Amino acid sequence: MSTSSVGKILGALGLLLLLSSPFTLFFTSGSVALTAVKAVSGLALLGAYFATNFKQFGQFATRRSSFFFASTVLLGVVTLGGLVAINSIAFKKNKSWDLTQKKIFTVAPQTRSTLAGLKEKVRALGFLPPGHPYYDSAEQLFQLYQAEAPEKFEYTFKDPQRNPDLAAKYQLKEGQATLVLVRGEGPNESHTTLDMLSEQELTNALIKLNAVGTQKVYFLSGHGEWPLEDPAPVPGQPSDSLSELRKNLLQEGYTAEELNLAGQQEVPRDAALVVIAGAKTPYTQPEVELLRQYLAVGGRMLYFAEASVEPRLDALLAEYGVEVDKGIVADPQFNSGNPYVIVSLFYGEHELTQPLRLRKLNIEFPTARSLTVLRQGMAPGVRAEPVVLTSPFGWVETTPDADATPSDGEKSGQLTVVAAATRDTKSAQDKRFEEARVVVVGDSELLLDPNWGHEANRNLVLNAVGWATQQVEKITIRPPDRELSTLEMDEAMLDNIRFVSTDLLPLSLMGLGMAIWLSRRNK
Repeated sequence: MSTSSVGKILGALGLLLLLSSPFTLFFTSGSVALTAVKAVSGLALLGAYFATNFKQFGQFATRRSSFFFASTVLLGVVTLGGLVAINSIAFKKNKSWDLTQKKIFTVAPQTRSTLAGLKEKVRALGFLPPGHPYYDSAEQLFQLYQAEAPEKFEYTFKDPQRNPDLAAKYQLKEGQATLVLVRGEGPNESHTTLDMLSEQELTNALIKLNAVGTQKVYFLSGHGEWPLEDPAPVPGQPSDSLSELRKNLLQEGYTAEELNLAGQQEVPRDAALVVIAGAKTPYTQPEVELLRQYLAVGGRMLYFAEASVEPRLDALLAEYGVEVDKGIVADPQFNSGNPYVIVSLFYGEHELTQPLRLRKLNIEFPTARSLTVLRQGMAPGVRAEPVVLTSPFGWVETTPDADATPSDGEKSGQLTVVAAATRDTKSAQDKRFEEARVVVVGDSELLLDPNWGHEANRNLVLNAVGWATQQVEKITIRPPDRELSTLEMDEAMLDNIRFVSTDLLPLSLMGLGMAIWLSRRNK
């Protein structure tokens, strides 16, 4: 390639650099230094062009090269104009895509439904000074909520040291960094505070703020049921208790208490729900009768079966269309490495699992018992249906300690592991609710703290609570436990990334294409 041809390529590149300098200053980096470097480099390359092609200047008006040079200049101007237009449109539309593995920039369905269901506008007051380590992450989370519901959620930040009266109004301790959610004005104002700032905590605080009242959930005790709190916790060791479940219930507007039916005359009148979680010894006949009377007038109950024990509730459950089969469910294909640890992605058409079914989430049952949904012999007005099932390869192993292979006479096929039943109680005397609701789950170990982290299981249980208490808005997918996967960058790093991606890279590609075109034309 001749010297003049090389000069033309350098001149074209120099012209691109010179013409794009204002674009660098006003649109990409805002850096005067980078703009100056580009302008000086462009002038230097144009100088190289003039030095290698000065003999041909007088011939520009009559030679084809003048046309190609002019077309090159025009192409550069048009391309730069296009880049400016594209960046301007992108800035105005502000469209973004969440490409993170855990979808940390996308709110969960429960957050969406909670924001949509707010009765009044909620104001979030972040008592964080600008230099606080959590300031940026808090602002990012608030922006997601405001973008989802701009008419119902707004936020502002307050420095507690500069706003002592406001901090005192919400009873904040001196120097305390926290968040206050406020609903209403004046005497009708209500608020709640939280210290842990995550989507889970913020959404649960909105639910609590929006709730009319708190519903009481009673966990039966006295028969070896799993306790709400471990009486003798070992530091660093997971406990066989329901403390995580209790915490989630509190966040969703319930209070959880233990209840021993021995000596009671009735289930307390303030019971929104009764839970039997892993009973291991038989209930007495008076206790069973109390539960029967409670359900007959519109009570609600969740029953979680335990492997290899019979608490003598079969007759009561049969009245509501469900029978707990003997033995343990096994599945050779859909399991997590152990044929007795069932993995299920098979759902009925029941509303409490609709969000799980749409998300195709897998439920995991550590040691499940299968259920038979009855079609006759139930109490009047009862309708029962399957909710979660095994795969078609499941069977009931009656001798789990001996082997894990199906034998003659053992129940097999697609087995029910969760069932739900309703009973019309509108005409009941002294009714509590117009419909009794019962959910039977073939496993209780999924409630324990070590297993509670499984997202699908947690949503299944909390959805069952929401369905049983007739709170449709709580049948949803809650914010998952997300590991932070963001990279903290300062303003200078962001400017450099923007310069490389929207300025240097496209300009380099355009310059390379132009150099190839000119070199081929000059051959």
